[in-house]
Amino acid sequence: MELPIAGVLDELVRTLAAHGSTVLVAPPGTGKTTLVPLALEGRVVVAEPRRIAARAAAARMASLLGEPVGRTVGYAVRGDRRTSRDTRIEVVTSGLLVRRLQHDPELAGVGTVLLDECHERHLDADLLLALLLDARAGLRPDLRLLATSATVAADRLADLLGHAPVVRVSARTHPVDLAYVPPTRNERVENVVARAIRRALSEVDGDVLAFLPGVAEIRRCTALLDGVDVVPLHGRLASGVQDAALKPGTRRRVVLATAIAESSLTVPGVRAVVDSGLSRVPRVDHRRGLAGLATVRVSAAVADQRAGRAGREAPGRVYRCWPEHEHSTLPRYPEPEIRTADLTRLALELACWGVPTGEGLGWWDAPPPGALDAGRAVLKALGALDDRGATDRGRRMADLGLHPRLARALLDGAALVGPRTAAEVVSLLDNDRTSEGVELSTRQADPREVRRLTKLVAEGGTTPTVTDRVDAQALVVALAYPERLARRRSPGSPNYLMAGGTAAELPPGSGLGDSEWLAVAIADREPGRSQGRIRLAARASEDLARQAAPALLAEQDDIRWDGDVVTERLLKLGAITLSAKPLRTPEAIRTALLTGLRAEGLALLRWDADGLRTRERMAFLHRVLGDPWPSVDDDALLAVIDLGNARKRADLGKISGEQVTRRLLPWPAAAKFDELAPDRLEVPSGSRIRVDYSGPEPVLPVKVQEVFGWTETPRLAGGRVPVVLHLLSPAGRPTAVTGDLASFWRTGYPRVRSELRGRYPKHRWPEDPMTAAPARR
Repeated sequence: MELPIAGVLDELVRTLAAHGSTVLVAPPGTGKTTLVPLALEGRVVVAEPRRIAARAAAARMASLLGEPVGRTVGYAVRGDRRTSRDTRIEVVTSGLLVRRLQHDPELAGVGTVLLDECHERHLDADLLLALLLDARAGLRPDLRLLATSATVAADRLADLLGHAPVVRVSARTHPVDLAYVPPTRNERVENVVARAIRRALSEVDGDVLAFLPGVAEIRRCTALLDGVDVVPLHGRLASGVQDAALKPGTRRRVVLATAIAESSLTVPGVRAVVDSGLSRVPRVDHRRGLAGLATVRVSAAVADQRAGRAGREAPGRVYRCWPEHEHSTLPRYPEPEIRTADLTRLALELACWGVPTGEGLGWWDAPPPGALDAGRAVLKALGALDDRGATDRGRRMADLGLHPRLARALLDGAALVGPRTAAEVVSLLDNDRTSEGVELSTRQADPREVRRLTKLVAEGGTTPTVTDRVDAQALVVALAYPERLARRRSPGSPNYLMAGGTAAELPPGSGLGDSEWLAVAIADREPGRSQGRIRLAARASEDLARQAAPALLAEQDDIRWDGDVVTERLLKLGAITLSAKPLRTPEAIRTALLTGLRAEGLALLRWDADGLRTRERMAFLHRVLGDPWPSVDDDALLAVIDLGNARKRADLGKISGEQVTRRLLPWPAAAKFDELAPDRLEVPSGSRIRVDYSGPEPVLPVKVQEVFGWTETPRLAGGRVPVVLHLLSPAGRPTAVTGDLASFWRTGYPRVRSELRGRYPKHRWPEDPMTAAPARR
């Protein structure tokens, strides 16, 4: 059967030759990956987002030519290459082509680069596009670029390629029925998918292709499908197992796949698709220093691509594992990796290209500055980057084709534990199989990958300094992730504090529960949890932590107030305290005491009634007169306090607050302190009564009988402020408040006399208070 792309091949070739760049929009199954490269002239390099897709595309094209892979059509992926001098079309991964471009920016001999599945927006693919555009602008204006996409949103891509023409192909697919299989309350995703698969097997002929978010879900779903021929398909399988899944089976199969089967692969025989509606994507939590994979809802575009798999060869049916009404809430397109992923590796590639910040490149979406800065900070800590750009060490790390952290662990680990041991650990760290247990020592590395990595660092023949296998594994992990060295927070607790300051919990049954120290390789944070969860770790020790992360070792003075004075000199590994010694310097103690006084207030000092009144009187003069009378708030008092021999909280209670306050009295104006703000005032009865300065205005509480005949209201602060008199009954309760005695005697006193003389008949209540003699009793 002729594939839909065949009808536009001539037009596509002409358009590309005329314009030098073209965008091809074609849904999955139209033949764009296999037929287009064969139709192009000259040497062609095809960039695929995944290794399995690169091998599959090369195998399909070679079969169309009736040749083995490696003759006219070959491929190159990390650790595996099948090409010859006769190879005209080479299929590679995007990441590998980035490396090739770094060493040969002109791509000598290459006529066309085909960027496949651009719509998936993988990080390496976005970077490759930016570097190719830069190389073409400066070195290879004749280099032809053909970008393919399975979605119709190609306008931005066409603009990046210099307003390239867009060639569109429609897929001739068979009808596909939609069915929704929503989960029941709290039903796990693998249970919903297994239920939908059994329904598909009973309703539709042919194979079933089911999409699950990750390997763990595939394994759990497999366990639920007894009696069914289940074929897994994901990126962590050996290449032979992956390739077998892409060949027709001899009996009915259920293929359980991750996102790798969405667009760039063809799984033959499929008549039904079961879509979990979930995908696993890279995410990074810069604040906690945790990077990993997050499970997210797929976009509507991805859901449509998955559904299209059911109608490639015959009418089919799609079973979507979510409620029908939720479909309209899906995002339109997938989130580009560059917006959410760890950008350390991208930052290294940009530095090697000579544009450390990425400015001036043609980005589909520019890297977020914050995430790029975080990646650059990691590279500087690893010695891969300095102020001038990528270092020689950084270029060596980039050549290894690993994440810079793993490259550092391989390079430095080879000298400390031997190339093979370092390669074993790095191969395990580079394969995020979090479903295989937490303890690193129980895992088995891929021998082929170990051999490949060993060859990369085998030169030199250095003698390992660490020979114990467990210590060696932990050391290599710590070289990659020094900030994830972790120490148990308390004996028997599953909670650990990592050197980077993030708390993480060890899951039950991990086999590591008796270890005080861990070298954590993988930790993530589930939604709604305040701390991380350890997914992969090795046993460690304090000595190993000191050896692996000397840059994190630092002495730090801990001077603080924790209800009392705390002054210690700490030896820390990042956020982890290794030891603490008392720090008894006078300055440290003074700092801690002042911190306590600021935190809890000056009530920690000794305050008697006279001391509080002195402070209130001075505050009154500062408020009314200003200079030279100073503020007596807490900050002002703390500035002049003499802590003497105080060493702890109890000693503060021996310091007189009044003496501290009087240190602020201004000289020579202090000589008038008692005159301007007297502690007591003498009233007509001869009593000396204290003035209350605690409120916004000075108050004199005095019994009515003691001020008979007093007509002039007393004034303070040099006559500026009248005293407010609280005139009291014989029982000491206020009967009137006045700042004008003369007016009170005329208008207020008759009412007071009328109300109180019957209640207090033994006291004098003269009709004329102006002529009556004042009395204390």
